[in-house]
Amino acid sequence: MADKIPTTMATRMLDAEGVQYVPRPYRYEERGGTAVSSRELGVSEHDVVKTLVMEDEKRAPLIVLMHGDCEVSTKTLARLMGVKSVSPCRPEVAEKHSGYQVGGTSPFGTKRPMPVYLQKSVLECARVYINGGHRGFLVELDPNEIVRVLKPTLVDVALPAGA
Repeated sequence: MADKIPTTMATRMLDAEGVQYVPRPYRYEERGGTAVSSRELGVSEHDVVKTLVMEDEKRAPLIVLMHGDCEVSTKTLARLMGVKSVSPCRPEVAEKHSGYQVGGTSPFGTKRPMPVYLQKSVLECARVYINGGHRGFLVELDPNEIVRVLKPTLVDVALPAGA
């Protein structure tokens, strides 16, 4: 996959929205996460944005976009959303909501529309690397394009990894 550029629901949406992006394929490793993609692409893990499919206590799905080197404070997010709790979806549930295989989940072109919450400090990055809808495939783009296309709610829910 490292040299093949896939066409995905995400790239179709980005193209339709006129987003300028750079395809960034890399050698995927099972359970490698953003540490592997940042290493393979030679970029800061902070600039890699992970797409997390979560749900509230009523199982309503949502997407959180977070720096690769941070975790989500689900308690803070739940408080900001006005719900009792937020937790990650099980992989099979996340795949059902997004239409993407875990490890290849993009916030663009999801199967079902879901509210998107973006860690606001992502906008401080000059360029970000976000999943393009396939394992081993990120797209490099201006983070302001995420705001323009997805119209996310900006939040401050980042915790240092391992916190």
